[in-house]
Amino acid sequence: MLNLNNKVAIITGAGSGLGKAISMSFAKSGASVSLADINEKTLSATEEEINKIHSNVISVKTDVSKENEIKNLISNTAEKFGKINIIVNNAAKAIGGYPITNMSDEDWQALIATNLSSVFYGCKHVIPHLQKAGGGSIINIASAQAHTPLPGWAAYAGAKGAILSMTKQIASEFGPQNIRANSISPGTIATEMVNQVVAEDGTGQLLKDFKLMHPLGRIGKPEEVGATATFLASDGGAFVNGADFRVDGGLTITPRIRPGSGSKSKE
Repeated sequence: MLNLNNKVAIITGAGSGLGKAISMSFAKSGASVSLADINEKTLSATEEEINKIHSNVISVKTDVSKENEIKNLISNTAEKFGKINIIVNNAAKAIGGYPITNMSDEDWQALIATNLSSVFYGCKHVIPHLQKAGGGSIINIASAQAHTPLPGWAAYAGAKGAILSMTKQIASEFGPQNIRANSISPGTIATEMVNQVVAEDGTGQLLKDFKLMHPLGRIGKPEEVGATATFLASDGGAFVNGADFRVDGGLTITPRIRPGSGSKSKE
């Protein structure tokens, strides 16, 4: 198992899905964890699960779209644990599934605030703490959508693509201070949200299409993204900087299949 002993990590969107899986993986690897989510109920549930592993955990209700709440999260973490070594900017909203011409300014602003501004705020306010600690690891969660198109998701892909560029810039600028910045681009992962969409489909066709999109013939597990994040946060990933890890089962190297169509698109 990768070792995160004596490391302190912040994970946003920790109440469910990828954030929860990353938090659990970090805790099992020995990290002290600071959990952030806007949903108090799911946030508390994740904290309870980690408390069964160890007691070095706090949770802070956080709306990541607001800079002052990100600052509060980071300052609370530093006050509790005395340092910060790792941040995972994971929280996001999946707004899309329809043409960009139909997107309201309200939805656009909400998407950018949660999916992109939050990453900027997280990096901006954690870097001084990483500098103080002598280095650290920034992990930003992007998406396969940043690499390959799918109709109806232009705005979402734009935000995730910007994360890739921001991550590389930070990696270059702060690498000399032993601060590493990397991203993860997941494919379709069996999170609570995806499982709900599949259940609502009711026909089984959507799940078949999701599987066809990935050359491995299945959708991913949250734990697989968690394991990748743990590697990047650990000393095992100490020479990895400015990279994007596509945890996507090969999704981004093959022609797309539109979910619900059962046939290949010509994108």
